[in-house]
Amino acid sequence: MQLSIVITLFNEEDNVAPLLESIWTAMAGYDYELILVDDGSRDHTVRQVRQHAFDAVKLIILQKNYGQTTAMAAGIKEAQGEYIVTLDGDLQNDPADIPMLLEMVRKENWDVVAGQRANRQDGLFLRKIPSSIANALIRAMTDVRLHDYGCTLKIFRQDIAKDLGLYGELHRFIPVLAAMQGARMTEVSVRHHARKFGTSKYGLGRTVRVMSDLMFIVFFQRYFQRPMHLFGPPGILLFLAGAGLNIYLLVLKIMGEKIGNRPLLILGVILLLAGLQLILFGFVAEILMRIYYESQSKRNYKIKQIFMPNASAHE
Repeated sequence: MQLSIVITLFNEEDNVAPLLESIWTAMAGYDYELILVDDGSRDHTVRQVRQHAFDAVKLIILQKNYGQTTAMAAGIKEAQGEYIVTLDGDLQNDPADIPMLLEMVRKENWDVVAGQRANRQDGLFLRKIPSSIANALIRAMTDVRLHDYGCTLKIFRQDIAKDLGLYGELHRFIPVLAAMQGARMTEVSVRHHARKFGTSKYGLGRTVRVMSDLMFIVFFQRYFQRPMHLFGPPGILLFLAGAGLNIYLLVLKIMGEKIGNRPLLILGVILLLAGLQLILFGFVAEILMRIYYESQSKRNYKIKQIFMPNASAHE
């Protein structure tokens, strides 16, 4: 199968029929499957899918509302296509852009082609400005150079999509997760429409969650395989600072001065213990990382290709 289109749905009953119609029209002549994941909708989304589904549709109904990331991961796991497209179910992304993305990823040999919403049809203060700030922070802290991390419309090679490791709310950081696999990635302008039906699931309340996830993804990107490099240096500095203060106070004590009521004594002990704790935490994190890889026979690398020049001679 050439292509799998994965769409997550949550309370989108009014969008289902026009969404399916637009995909049917846009993908005429293509070999594809459409995987719809209902993320615990409380309206008639599932009924609408069953009523308007065509042969290429596969509906996955989750037991409850797990969130967009988990729903997306469930859809990607079921996908069989050589390439996998992710798309929002609110009709703001345009399915008519999918053939263009497929053409780019195939002819230009990209691993990921991400959409950049041109003329974004969202509110300025509640959506555009927070999104611009978040995009700038992600670029600066991860060094993955895209303009629009929040656009769901993306196309992946199957092996990249299957290994993204989506959980929590990391769907916002899919380009970073793909870059960690060494994916060749580019960005292209795609159409964006105002929401016609239903209500947006996003708002300013997600800002704190995005910042928390960004802190985690930076750690995951830079230090997951070497956590001691994060905890070790500050731990050593704090330990040496505390030890230095305590040695200084010991010298004063030997010279006959009273040090029991000095604030430096408390500071020295705190620094010493804090440094020791960071170093020990780094050791524990290193051990956990090794258990993660070695006990499950996981690899901490990804092989792009194996070339055997003499393989034909043994066939």
